[in-house]
Amino acid sequence: MTMVCLTDFEEYAKQHLSKSTWDYYAAGADECTTRDDNLLAYKRIRLRPRILRDVSINDTQTTVLGTEISFPVGIAPTAFHCLAWHEGELATARATEAVNTCYITSTYSTCSVEEIAEAAPNGYRWFQLYLYRDRKLSEQIIHRVEALGYKALVFTVDVPYTGKRRNDIRNQFKLPPHLKVKNFDGMFQDQAESQEKYGTPANTLDPSISWKDVGWLQSITRLPIIIKGILTKEDAELAVQHGVQGIIVSNHGGRQLDGGPATIDCLPEIVDTVQGRVEVYMDGGIRTGNDVLKAIALGARCVFIGRPAIWGLAYKGAEGVKEILQILQDELRLSMALSGCRSVAEINRNLIQFSRL
Repeated sequence: MTMVCLTDFEEYAKQHLSKSTWDYYAAGADECTTRDDNLLAYKRIRLRPRILRDVSINDTQTTVLGTEISFPVGIAPTAFHCLAWHEGELATARATEAVNTCYITSTYSTCSVEEIAEAAPNGYRWFQLYLYRDRKLSEQIIHRVEALGYKALVFTVDVPYTGKRRNDIRNQFKLPPHLKVKNFDGMFQDQAESQEKYGTPANTLDPSISWKDVGWLQSITRLPIIIKGILTKEDAELAVQHGVQGIIVSNHGGRQLDGGPATIDCLPEIVDTVQGRVEVYMDGGIRTGNDVLKAIALGARCVFIGRPAIWGLAYKGAEGVKEILQILQDELRLSMALSGCRSVAEINRNLIQFSRL
């Protein structure tokens, strides 16, 4: 079967993963309105292509936090890659290293941060962090990733509690016995396994997190801090005031609050508020190079893909993830050329037909 676009990988994954695994990855919260709107929102945006611009050469390279990457698409933090492919996050790390882009490793990985670093020693990685009621757990893992050369902390702020994902409840989703959240191996032995939720004991996440925790993180690490889960200009301004280095506009793939806005619809007001003081990234709903072009035109420095990386893993491990990234890069290059952009720097809001927004 020739894999032409990301939806081909989606179809393959749906056919080959177990029902409970597919449902876990596909899930949105409640009625999945926000999950679905993340995709539909791109289809409402129209482009204004420019012509006769000599696009015989075009360059997709860009930088994030000063580091050059091959194109403005990275891998968003998603949990439990070993459910999709036996090598799990090791395969994801090798693929992103080969393509030279950024991989945000999830706290909820089925391989440890050490194993991931060893699998792709030259890869460019950030680490996604939750804060736990037991702050020592968070502190220990921050020091581990710092020592391993991870380049930033991505502080996920939209999960004081886990969203209601109906199929996970129906399926009584649990990690199979041979898999575990490797980063916390042995740390929860004194807590009853019967209470387990998504690989760790229930109620380990701290619902009291607040802006003061950004200061606490800054006091224990020198790594840049990027806040993931901002959807409003008010919170974007607060993030800048609290000295973070980046913002990921994200609604957690529609898995947390249902009825919130699509991320691409939030992007312009956040970019306008931030005014270049910190880098703005986004995730949610990216399925084509055209989607990437629209997000960059509306001010994202880089976008991140979640579910498509899982589909690539399910198809062929590291090779599958590489194929997903290669398709997106090729589609972006073509969309850039057809709209008259020779480099990422030339992509701007003049490309967007605002009357249709």
